[in-house]
Amino acid sequence: MTRWVGRLSQFDQRSFHWLNGRARRWCGHKVTRWISRSGDGYSYAIIACLLASFHGTESLPLITTLVIGFAVEIPLFTLLKRLLKRQRPYQRFPSFHAAIMAHDQFSFPSGHTTAAFLFAGIMSAYFPAWISLFYVWAVAVGLSRVLLGVHYPGDIAAGALLGSALAWLALGVV
Repeated sequence: MTRWVGRLSQFDQRSFHWLNGRARRWCGHKVTRWISRSGDGYSYAIIACLLASFHGTESLPLITTLVIGFAVEIPLFTLLKRLLKRQRPYQRFPSFHAAIMAHDQFSFPSGHTTAAFLFAGIMSAYFPAWISLFYVWAVAVGLSRVLLGVHYPGDIAAGALLGSALAWLALGVV
């Protein structure tokens, strides 16, 4: 088991360096920062408020589902980060300089990606015609975190799985 985890970690680090080395050639840090910021927590609150103001009580089940999902997501990913204590790339590799500084110390799982996939999963259930847009955006948020140098690809994969599972659970509650 230890050997398998070691190989996975090496693959994760190599993938990080490969992706991060191409970040500027693909889209530059300005676009990547904007995509990352679109996954900040306040964005979800703004969208919920807009839904409520335009759709009134019709949006109540969606907003309730989002509140339940995020009420579980935030403490859960925070707890996982504190238990697993995976260093961020710029902490592990002192010669590497991230394009942004993260809000917290640990990287696994990615909180931005967890939230983005939670949001995409819930929104897709209520607006199925927009499923592709929601998930392309969620993937872009996760990828932006790697390109900015604050996460490994494995952090993103774990966040995507966790966020998707939490969306499924929240949808089952409402």
